[in-house]
Amino acid sequence: MSCLGTPLSGSQRGTVVEEETTGQSEPWLQDCVVSLSPCSDLLVVAPKWRSDDSGREEMTLAVTWTGILSTDEGECVNSSICIPLASQKRSSTGRPDWTCVVVGFSSGYVRFYTENGVLLLAQLLHEDPVLRLKCRTYEIPRHPGVTEQHEELSILYPAALVTIDGFSLFQSLRACRNQVARAAAAGSDVIQPPPLAYKKWGLQDMDTIVDHSSVGIMTLCVFDQMKNASILGGFNASVKGSPPAMSQYITVGGGPYTGFYYAVEGSSQPLLSHVALAVASKLTSALFSAASGWLGWNKNKSEEEAVQKQKPKVEAATPLGIRFGLPDSRRHGESICLSPCNTLAGVTDDFGRVTLLDLARGIAIRMWKGYRDAQLGWLQVPEERGDREFSPSASLPRRHALFLVIYAPRRGILEVWGMQHGPRVGAFTVGKHCRLLYAGYRLMGVNSVTSQGWQLHTQQVCLLDPITGALRTVNIPFHLALSDKKSERAKDMHLLKRLTTILRSREVEPDILEQEAKSVLLDIKHPAIKKQALDSLLSNKNAPVSCLTNVTSALYDALKQQDPEEVDTPLLELCSSQLKLLQLYTDIQHLHSAADTEASSTNQDSLEGIEEELSRVGPTLQRYAQLTSRPSVSFAQDSPDSHLPAQAFLSQMECTENGELKVIRTSEAEWNHLGNFMFWGCLCGKSPLHKVCDTLQQAGISPQQLLSLLLSVWLQREKEMLQKPEETVKNLHALLIALSNMKGAVEESWDTQSISPWWQQVRCTCIQSHNAAAALLAAFVAHRAAKASITSRADSKLQSEWEAVSLELEQWVVCVRQLEDVLVLQTLLLVPPPQGAAGGAAAQCSIKTLLEGGTGGIADSVSKWVFRHSLAPERLKEILQKKEDADDRLEQSAGEEQKEPKEKSQEDADRTAELLVAVCQRFPHSLSPDLLFAHCCWEYVVQWNKDPEEGRYLSWAVEHLKLVSSPHIQLGISTMMWSTFIVKRLSAAAFLMEKVGKSPKDRLCRRDVGMGDKAVTSFLGCCVQLLQILMEADSAVEEVPAPELSVEEAWVGAEGPASIAELALEQRGVHYPLVQHHCLLASLLHAAMTFSLKVKPLSLFDSKGKNAFFRDLTSIQLMPSGDMDPSLVSLRQEFLLRVLTGWVQAIGDTSSSTSGTSPPPLPSNAPSADWWPSLCQELSTLLQVNPDILKRHLVCELYNQGLDLRAEEVMLEVEDKDVLGSQLLVLTGQRLSYSLLHSQSQTQAAMELLARLPPTLCTWLKAMDPSELRCPLVPLSQTSRLVSRLIEILPENHAQYSLALHLLEAVEALTTED
Repeated sequence: MSCLGTPLSGSQRGTVVEEETTGQSEPWLQDCVVSLSPCSDLLVVAPKWRSDDSGREEMTLAVTWTGILSTDEGECVNSSICIPLASQKRSSTGRPDWTCVVVGFSSGYVRFYTENGVLLLAQLLHEDPVLRLKCRTYEIPRHPGVTEQHEELSILYPAALVTIDGFSLFQSLRACRNQVARAAAAGSDVIQPPPLAYKKWGLQDMDTIVDHSSVGIMTLCVFDQMKNASILGGFNASVKGSPPAMSQYITVGGGPYTGFYYAVEGSSQPLLSHVALAVASKLTSALFSAASGWLGWNKNKSEEEAVQKQKPKVEAATPLGIRFGLPDSRRHGESICLSPCNTLAGVTDDFGRVTLLDLARGIAIRMWKGYRDAQLGWLQVPEERGDREFSPSASLPRRHALFLVIYAPRRGILEVWGMQHGPRVGAFTVGKHCRLLYAGYRLMGVNSVTSQGWQLHTQQVCLLDPITGALRTVNIPFHLALSDKKSERAKDMHLLKRLTTILRSREVEPDILEQEAKSVLLDIKHPAIKKQALDSLLSNKNAPVSCLTNVTSALYDALKQQDPEEVDTPLLELCSSQLKLLQLYTDIQHLHSAADTEASSTNQDSLEGIEEELSRVGPTLQRYAQLTSRPSVSFAQDSPDSHLPAQAFLSQMECTENGELKVIRTSEAEWNHLGNFMFWGCLCGKSPLHKVCDTLQQAGISPQQLLSLLLSVWLQREKEMLQKPEETVKNLHALLIALSNMKGAVEESWDTQSISPWWQQVRCTCIQSHNAAAALLAAFVAHRAAKASITSRADSKLQSEWEAVSLELEQWVVCVRQLEDVLVLQTLLLVPPPQGAAGGAAAQCSIKTLLEGGTGGIADSVSKWVFRHSLAPERLKEILQKKEDADDRLEQSAGEEQKEPKEKSQEDADRTAELLVAVCQRFPHSLSPDLLFAHCCWEYVVQWNKDPEEGRYLSWAVEHLKLVSSPHIQLGISTMMWSTFIVKRLSAAAFLMEKVGKSPKDRLCRRDVGMGDKAVTSFLGCCVQLLQILMEADSAVEEVPAPELSVEEAWVGAEGPASIAELALEQRGVHYPLVQHHCLLASLLHAAMTFSLKVKPLSLFDSKGKNAFFRDLTSIQLMPSGDMDPSLVSLRQEFLLRVLTGWVQAIGDTSSSTSGTSPPPLPSNAPSADWWPSLCQELSTLLQVNPDILKRHLVCELYNQGLDLRAEEVMLEVEDKDVLGSQLLVLTGQRLSYSLLHSQSQTQAAMELLARLPPTLCTWLKAMDPSELRCPLVPLSQTSRLVSRLIEILPENHAQYSLALHLLEAVEALTTED
């Protein structure tokens, strides 16, 4: 079918205009004025329209308004048009904002309405009846040089033509509509709007005029200008320099039959009749009252009524003489229809002729006869984008074809003719009472700027059938305008487009699809387009296989019947190959769906011993299956069980020149899907595997590709395969033997001294696979099959070639061993971490990844697993030592580690520990304790570096490092940790503390060090421990030989980065004094942060000491030596004394808060840890501070805190007892003074005792200040012991010995009182 008449879909609006009429003749539509908006969303019918609700589904016309428009008596509607107005919004894409209905009346009035019948504007432009209303809107010029036409509305009267400029009309209508809306919202009266500006021409020299067309502005060429001047003015006529611009108007009627009028631009000024009237009658004019109301001033009702009753003054027309016409005295024109390109016009007359006019030359160029009462329309069709590709002028603008549509109501036929002299390209039988609706314009208010990027959704020609109520559009493909070979190609492109549309539709029945596709493919002439059509059919997912086969077969038969020289060979080969592939697809599908399965007749001898191997790895397989069978989310279409459509099968196959099939590997998922389609039924035992293999072999697919597909399915469907391992293994063995026996699988000329490429392919696949269990079972099967194959080959020859046997099988032995190792390791890595642990995705490993990971790859993957499980270092040490005692083994011994969640059973923990032991046994060298601890240490420090707030990670890294037994590895890893992660942050912390002069607050710590203040404290403690390990390792290195690192025999081929242990052994030795120097600084920083002390840490060192900080530990620096400056020593001493004070306060707070309960175990870095005093003693020797001063200070602080027993222990170590005695005497006096003078509960006995004391002692006690005591409430027994200790310490010749004796008497007296 060449042309399509399609029903308009979507919700349409209908405005019904009613007119008071006395009677109505049938058919009713012939007596109506009908106009349709070019956007097809508004239809106006006058005088009468009845809404018919029984219309077809694809078209819904709803009545939006119905009413009577005539206001004057005897007035009736003569003409109407619907003008859609463009939206002014920036977001608009070309849909109309609203539609204005313009109606011309027999009274001469032209009135403008909204879609809902609201009057916007009414104007009397001429006192004769309105004959026709026509509109012209902006069109984007298709070629440069075409004059841009202005928008206008033209109104024809019997002897006059009025034109209204489109721009001013557009603005006026918008303003009127807004004003009406405001008045309706406010409930006020509508104000009379200002008048429209227009031009009026008196058309002369023509007897009767019934229709017109305004062609627009045109400019004559110089030759035409001279020709016209000489015809009109004679031989001596003068010619202006530039041709004038003229508006061209064509009229039809009688005498002459067609008239051509030209109005020179500027010859007539726009008329504003009301304005002239207003000026003439000063300010008393009725119009000015109206204008004042328009501007918002008040006006009287009586004045308004007077205006309405008074007939407006009508301006006289400017005479316009006819330039020339087509004289035909007997012929009378009835209508004229202007083409969209403004160069042609169709004219109908009372003789039943349709004449085609060339408007530029003013001549009739074609005539059709036998079309009485004809109705005309034009169709302008742009060239399709696909057609441009084949056009030689592809770079030029798109071409447009022009068609004339003629509706002959007497014959009930609609015809489409190509212009200008083209044939009839389409004819449709339609009803005899239809109306052809052709607007000839688009949206008003569009210009070259606003229309950019717009898609103007307008229909050109519509046919309204009053009997069925259908409104149809006419669509014509561009290629019908072509007449040469391009027409064939364009027709083919049209057919291809039609096929594509059908294929996109999901609701087409398979039979109809097959029928349509067959007819289109056979109709297309060009082989390239035919191939394109066939490709689009074969790639369509909705087409069933039978349809594809039948259509391709029909095309193949048609090509075969053609002359062999004319037939397109590539297309014929394509059909042949696609038929072959479709047949193969159908055969395989049939084999899988068939119920018969053949009995297993494979050689079972070669499978001997596989049960033993399966039982050996059975427990691990079972655990692996449990861990891999966790539920996961996936899409249904990605499921391996989903059906493989024929289109996917065809897209992955191609025929080679020698008739064989080649599988194209696109994506992994598609490859697996194809393998699944071919082999999964065989592996499950549901399909006859030998028949499937024979079918695939006969199709010509290479055994190597089939092997690759089989292995991909086997590895991908691991979960299902592990449910019945024995059965699936037997089926895999049978398939592998069947493929091996195919021609071209194992080469006949295979030199048994070398490795077989066939079996090497299987090995490579297993080596690369992350599915450890499936790969291991495949290796078991392939090992047996290869052994059987080699044995049979050796038997067939005279001598047995043992070397060949050993070489191929040795590879398999190594591969199986490696796969068993990988299976156990992968099972461990799959164990999920307990809740609350660090978490993360389980690592995937294969032989390839482990070999590429280098010698440390295995230890690295296990260390990541340890981190994921938050396994404490001590717990890992227990597991590695394989303790027999279950309680000890399952006890969590790390101080900081969280207890395992209660729901995690002990049995699971036990099984996990056994699994880790099993992995370590399989990798005795790669997972030796030192290597594993080293890797765990590095993993934890790497994770800490990612999240420094987690201080636990760094402390566990240090704990792991402590467990490394080799000092060489310890030394190397400590050095690497220091230089890579620690030194930068430590220097930042030191400089920050130096800057602020105290322990910095959280915000500053985060800004400079990258972690909070608590994390910084923990970090500094770990730094001290790390540097201590470094010093110990450096001391022990020379006593112990360096360890030799080795790898398991099966894993010797590892290539990749060196392990952490290897890197550690390559590190250079360190400079011990420099390490000690840094350890001293780290200790000072840690103490300052722990006890929140004010200190500038770097200021405690001289210039040499400062310069040596943060240098490379392997370099030899100039260190401080000799006696230090006394002022520095006093600063250091003051700092250490404050540390001791802080520690005593911390343990005092702890003992008071936990009194009466057993104290919990303290974390090693807590402020109240017991090692702080000994650390201060060690630091004092390094800082040249007298340690005895620290001990005396500590004793006094402990007594001050009320910790007398601890004080007595430390007192034993003090050397200068005299000074200590003097200090303690004061402290005792403060205690006694508090209990006698400052206590709240002073007893009578105490007062009497005070009276009995010697005056010197009394005075001395009163001078004491007990507020300096942090714990003044001390039992008297403790004070008594203290005094007796004083007597022992002080020599008799001491100045305060007598005072001590008095004190002893006083305390004893108090004790006896109590």
